[in-house]
Amino acid sequence: MSEQETEIGEVMTYYANIGVAAVELTDSVKVGDTIIFRGFTTDLEQKVGSMQIEHDSVQEAKAGDQIGVKVSGMVRKNDRVYKK
Repeated sequence: MSEQETEIGEVMTYYANIGVAAVELTDSVKVGDTIIFRGFTTDLEQKVGSMQIEHDSVQEAKAGDQIGVKVSGMVRKNDRVYKK
């Protein structure tokens, strides 16, 4: 983990059929941010293209929110999520 990365949450669930990760946030994130998923077998970096809270599209989310975010690869429950 480099100095400019901040841990912002944890993957609760991964929906493989739709390529979406449910993330419980401990910090804020917004559309356009670059996020990184890291775990035992996960190392996936991508920009947040869109995210949802309770099936509603949102531009930003804060600590305590649970978001759904489209991911470009497989992630796993308990993977940590960082913001660059």
